[in-house]
Amino acid sequence: MTRVAAVDCGTNSIRLLVADVDRETGELVDLDRRMIIVRLGQGVDKTGRLAPDALERTFAACREYAELIRQYGAEKLRFVATSASRDAENRDDFVRGVLDILGVEPEVITGDQEAEFSFTGATGGLPGHEERLVVDIGGGSTEFVVGASHVRAARSVDIGCVRLTERHALSDPATPEQIAAVRADIEAALDLAEETVPLREARTLVGLAGSVTTIAGIALGLQEYESEAIHHSVISYEQVRAITESLLNSTHDERAAIPVMHPGRVDVIGAGALVLLAIMERIGAREVVVSEHDILDGIAWSVAGQGTS
Repeated sequence: MTRVAAVDCGTNSIRLLVADVDRETGELVDLDRRMIIVRLGQGVDKTGRLAPDALERTFAACREYAELIRQYGAEKLRFVATSASRDAENRDDFVRGVLDILGVEPEVITGDQEAEFSFTGATGGLPGHEERLVVDIGGGSTEFVVGASHVRAARSVDIGCVRLTERHALSDPATPEQIAAVRADIEAALDLAEETVPLREARTLVGLAGSVTTIAGIALGLQEYESEAIHHSVISYEQVRAITESLLNSTHDERAAIPVMHPGRVDVIGAGALVLLAIMERIGAREVVVSEHDILDGIAWSVAGQGTS
């Protein structure tokens, strides 16, 4: 067994996984999995730069994670940064800060690399070998990956719950004009994704990340966030449509009162839900399989030499 730590720093959240990995079987046993909403991508779509406050929130989370990694005695650490830090002019400030705190340089990976890590993490525990479309809806981007045992095609496009919310200044509740504008952005991005990825050919749709897992928690009627109940749950198109409409037509306080809603997702969940709904409508999916295993698991496997490099 190899004890590893994986950090995924996205547009909205920074997440840590400490796990033991069996290098012979590829089995991954969680020791600690946690998330902090830092909104690193605050304003990046508009300014092209990481805001000082956003950087400090992220560095504070890194300090907390550094202590946990030390306590668990992880032998190896890999820190992967995604959409917001790819887009920012001042990403060198981010890189230096992380290196000073954690002792490793964050790898600002491409969208295609992000997609491959997500696929590896999401499909590792699913039965069968049929072709799947894995969709990772993040804060700044969404990754589309089609494959069975291995990735056949992948594409990252710049639609995410934070980026779309900020770009269109979604109000509480969102207006029909705002929803139409967000939907137009999503449809254009789906056109772009379909140039590379055969979205409609896979038999199963697998959804990842906070927007999808929150929708699943709502659909399941959970009174608190239960990862085990959400993992591999199957949510119908009708449920996704009804929840999306409700979220877009609700106020901030109404969304905040939903038991499974993380406070950091309250103001961006409507746009994230609309991305999932649009994807399901584009490919004619009647249901989505929800996975709690995602890019973090893919990163952890790669640290131990099991997966995507």
